[in-house]
Amino acid sequence: MLKQNKPPRPRCERCLRPVSHCLCAHIPALPSHTRVLILQHPDEAKHPLNTARFAALGLLRGELLIGEHFPPLEDIIASAEQAWLLFPAREGGLPAPLAARRGGGSSLLIVPDGTWRKARKIVQANPVLNILPRLSLPPGEPSAYRVRKATEPAAVSTIEAIARALTMLEPQRDFQPLLKPVNALVEQQIQAMGEEVYRRNYAG
Repeated sequence: MLKQNKPPRPRCERCLRPVSHCLCAHIPALPSHTRVLILQHPDEAKHPLNTARFAALGLLRGELLIGEHFPPLEDIIASAEQAWLLFPAREGGLPAPLAARRGGGSSLLIVPDGTWRKARKIVQANPVLNILPRLSLPPGEPSAYRVRKATEPAAVSTIEAIARALTMLEPQRDFQPLLKPVNALVEQQIQAMGEEVYRRNYAG
């Protein structure tokens, strides 16, 4: 007797979560002076726990592109008066002074999304990114994204990195609401796996 595959669960076309666990009610619509452009590696787009989509949906000036090579980048960067790459500074390098980031012109923050190896691949595949000043995050609170293991203890999810970067660039605004869908997702995942399994596999 052939085994019948279960039909896929219906999912929300906006947040891509199962309809029974839709997170759209938790997604804000935050204004920002800075446009945020997320360049997501295709492999990350397939991951059920990726957070970049929530960031793009939660920001009025957020956008998500999926791929490895992005030909429109040169024109996009040229149209911004200020642009930065959210990526660790080169060894011995320093991010541009914050005072220079608070000008009155249009600003753009470009965020590669994927594992460190795949994020570097995106940067290498798009040489125009290497001419941008890099915005590096200072050490901060541990990641609240407790259901996805990181290779480095100080690593944070893409949406957390974006919220921290925007807080640096626009300290007069509150970007913490951007994290609401991820906080809800974490609670859903812990509930689904059970507290004991969570503590055994994820809790420090």
